[in-house]
Amino acid sequence: MVEESVEKKEKVLATGKRKTAVARVQLIPGEGKIIVNNKPFHEYFPRELYRQWILAPLKVINALDKFNVKAKVEGGGLTGQAGAVSLGIARALVAYDESYRPILRDKGLLTRDPRMVERKKYGLRKARRAFQYSKR
Repeated sequence: MVEESVEKKEKVLATGKRKTAVARVQLIPGEGKIIVNNKPFHEYFPRELYRQWILAPLKVINALDKFNVKAKVEGGGLTGQAGAVSLGIARALVAYDESYRPILRDKGLLTRDPRMVERKKYGLRKARRAFQYSKR
């Protein structure tokens, strides 16, 4: 039983969510390629900030060139999708090796961001924004 937990897995699957985006992530030991929706991640996410979010879990454990990541992401916009992929990678790393959990937890990379868009209320233009008041 002890030998099984020490043994590393070939391929690890994990799911990450943010806002309305859902990312299904595959983590495979390799040379550091990251593919998102069958495109290199620097092509899919044009902003440097999004790329930093995605690489954060791998940078924290010094594993940028140790894993290949294949992600399928849908729903939401690019911000939500980048956050979902980041969470998916962090969860996959923990599934791969449980010793990564405290390091990723300290950096806040295993916490699901619960913020969602507030619903629109009747009589208002948006969730809280009222229609413009006209005195005359």
